[in-house]
Amino acid sequence: MRLLVVGGARVDAGKTTFSTGLVARTGAVGFKPRAGNDYWFDHDDYLRATADGRLYGKDARKLAAASAADVRPEDINAVHRLWRPSPGGASGLLGRDDREFLVDRVGESFVVNGTVELPDSVREALALADAPRVSTVAGFNEVMTDRHLGQQRALREDIAAADRAVVESYADVARPFREIDPDAVAVVEPGRVRVYDGDRYAKGCAIASGGPDAGQLEERVGDVTSLIEPAADTRLPPLSEADRGDPTAVADAYEHAYDAVLAAAFD
Repeated sequence: MRLLVVGGARVDAGKTTFSTGLVARTGAVGFKPRAGNDYWFDHDDYLRATADGRLYGKDARKLAAASAADVRPEDINAVHRLWRPSPGGASGLLGRDDREFLVDRVGESFVVNGTVELPDSVREALALADAPRVSTVAGFNEVMTDRHLGQQRALREDIAAADRAVVESYADVARPFREIDPDAVAVVEPGRVRVYDGDRYAKGCAIASGGPDAGQLEERVGDVTSLIEPAADTRLPPLSEADRGDPTAVADAYEHAYDAVLAAAFD
């Protein structure tokens, strides 16, 4: 059984809270194929990981902790990107929305943006001596083909082989892998979740992308959900910080929503 959790346009949609509760409810392994955090805004999370010479975010950490299997954040998160604010506007390699890319963790290794001066703590905490430095988009694309895609394929195989998997997407991307059709999909927003049949959602993704030959790699959630009707649409109550950090408490609070997800999966 493969369950997909995605979010709307808002970054703080509540995907990870919902996903950890769903992992607890189903006894699944949680996966976060791609993730990222910000050296400035998420500095506590950055310090927690780099204290051990590692790089991961709180979403992967929470999913790994909630999972039935003994997994590390790196085991369920193939690629993690570290950003920082870029004052004065986006510029340089992969600059976007006033932020710039610093380092990617790809599996157990790293890729470094060679066009920026890394913070001292990044250089000191991470094993970057042998990491490739990229300075052009073309060069980065070459490295991604060589490294990122291989790690993503390996994680995709882990998801396909899992007896029960909960896969959390990133941003408002409709599906992290085209090759895996979910049994059910939960589209999470603050205070609300819409549940979709997996087959219908996959067909919506195909239509939204323009077909397999259109060249669009990532469909957006809103483009897909505008094409199909949900099997269920239910409210989510607000949770305290303590409850959000306890997957079992989330599973209890969102029991009605998880019942709808499982009903869609087994319909």
